[in-house]
Amino acid sequence: MKKNFVFLGIATLGLVYSCATNPLTGKKTLNFVSNSELFPSSFQQYGTFLKENKVISGTADAKKVESVGVKIKVAAERYLASLGQTDYLKDYQWEYKLVDSKEVNAWCMPGGKIVVYSGILPITKNDAGLATVMGHEVSHALANHGAQRMSASQLQALGAAGVAAATGSQSVEKQKMWQQYYGIGSQVGVMLPFSRSHETEADKIGLILMAIAGYNPDEAINFWTRMSANSGGQAPAEFLSTHPSDATRIANLKAMIPEAKAVAAKFGVVFK
Repeated sequence: MKKNFVFLGIATLGLVYSCATNPLTGKKTLNFVSNSELFPSSFQQYGTFLKENKVISGTADAKKVESVGVKIKVAAERYLASLGQTDYLKDYQWEYKLVDSKEVNAWCMPGGKIVVYSGILPITKNDAGLATVMGHEVSHALANHGAQRMSASQLQALGAAGVAAATGSQSVEKQKMWQQYYGIGSQVGVMLPFSRSHETEADKIGLILMAIAGYNPDEAINFWTRMSANSGGQAPAEFLSTHPSDATRIANLKAMIPEAKAVAAKFGVVFK
């Protein structure tokens, strides 16, 4: 009886999330966390991060991050308006900061709080390369990927409770064995593919945003080629990674670029 209630709870949660559709992806999403819950925490964490790290301001690079960020923001507003989602960004509090770090990275927290590390600028090289990065990171926020990952972790924990309930009458050794099987299986078979799908979604939306903003999406291929060269082939096997392999990502981008250009053309942006 106990395990039946646990699994019924999992099924019920699945039905709850299946009712929500993200306007940018057109897909039903796993999301138990509202923006009203997520954004205040996100903004607080962002403020703490900025206090604890060296923010670069007033330089040409800092101004470039701000300029490209604003163009991506405007592109997002225009794109969402075209989808009939004019209120989608009403609670966003956009901010774009360049932080002094050798780390080759950038991120956007829920609610539009963006950080670009100075270590990625030699690889972005130009405004279009930076737009590739910032468009991708903003797209994670727009698609609510952070909330979805939190929700997936909740389901994963609930599943572990289900396994514990179902194997409670077995020996301690067997209980540990089943928990280990569940942990590996749920991570490799569900959580990692889930994360990789988010990366691909962010790549697609990011291409559209950079194109609407006037940056040629072909430049995304050049950027990711440089990123691949910078990694020196040290990435883990794709099935054990949160991200697609460089080869997979570049192939996917090439297939997505025509759609990004077609969407941008509707806004009067045409690339030769």
